[in-house]
Amino acid sequence: MTLHPTPTRSPSIDRIAELLGDEADSLLTHRCTTIDQSRLYLPGPDCVSEVWGLSDRNPQALRSLEQLHAHGRLGGTGYVSILPIDQGIEHSAGASFAKNPDYFDPAHIVELAIEGGCNAVASTFGVLGAVARKYAHKIPFIVKINHNELLTYPNRYDQVMFGTVKEAWNLGAVAVGATVYFGSPESTRQIVEVAEAFVHAHELGMATVLWCYLRNPGFKVNGVNYEASADLTGQANHLGVTIEADIIKQKQPESNGGYKAINAGGSSYGKLDERIYSQLTSDHPIDLTRYQVANCYMGRAGLINSGGASGKNDLADAVKTAVINKRAGGMGLISGRKAFQRPLAEGVDLLNAIQDVYLCAEVTIA
Repeated sequence: MTLHPTPTRSPSIDRIAELLGDEADSLLTHRCTTIDQSRLYLPGPDCVSEVWGLSDRNPQALRSLEQLHAHGRLGGTGYVSILPIDQGIEHSAGASFAKNPDYFDPAHIVELAIEGGCNAVASTFGVLGAVARKYAHKIPFIVKINHNELLTYPNRYDQVMFGTVKEAWNLGAVAVGATVYFGSPESTRQIVEVAEAFVHAHELGMATVLWCYLRNPGFKVNGVNYEASADLTGQANHLGVTIEADIIKQKQPESNGGYKAINAGGSSYGKLDERIYSQLTSDHPIDLTRYQVANCYMGRAGLINSGGASGKNDLADAVKTAVINKRAGGMGLISGRKAFQRPLAEGVDLLNAIQDVYLCAEVTIA
């Protein structure tokens, strides 16, 4: 796809197209014919008032949501860019911070979010509590209240509460975040714990963010990991908004047909309708991500996709993920490792490149 500058074009569209490379035409011109954009609640300057203002969220919670939306380079657009650094627990501190040991220090975590123009920083009780008096009034805090730790032997995959909602409120957080491993043997307990925590958070006037991840060895069929399939992640999102998550964090779909694959061996798992695959999705990544948005009550709860692990083409990968999310009707990106596992200036540039996608008027809703 060849793009030529015009006086009215955002200066970032050419960089976006260049980073997308051979995929630029497919990703920037695609039109979604599955779930039309007219059915969606799309991000915008008044999305808190127009969507959550009609809900059961109390005025304090609405103020926290507005504070989250008003901060950083994307402030006032309805889109969000969040820096999440909880990998010190989730992936072990040494493995996460060896590339850049500065981030053993909580101050550098918050400073990257500030320098990077993020709406908020999401991290652990320990990280945010250690610097709360210096930074809680300078950038919105999202405290992650549960984690999977990798020191238990043998390693297991479970989410454990590391603190209380009241503690998050006391250190100045505007929101709490939590993970549920949907599909895992422990998911029922996690759903109950997180649902109760979210009720308390809303009572105290905080917003809620749910990491809606799938975990079960049975989701891996014939070499394909359907933990990132559109149909299964979409249902995880639907469970997440059911326990009143205001924002859903989800991996961008890498496949579809999870229900079909798991049921192929004669097992009876879940329920499906063929129209999920024939009418509500296609094989295009924007259509697959739109199905995730649809399961967030048609976008009433904002969908933020994760940035994924750091690799060889982080800048291009991050921009691609942002373009797909925005054009699908999502609310933003939550990217950590791609930003903090590199020098500060490079991390800031990557975060700004993500934000430029949402600031660019030429990147439209498909």
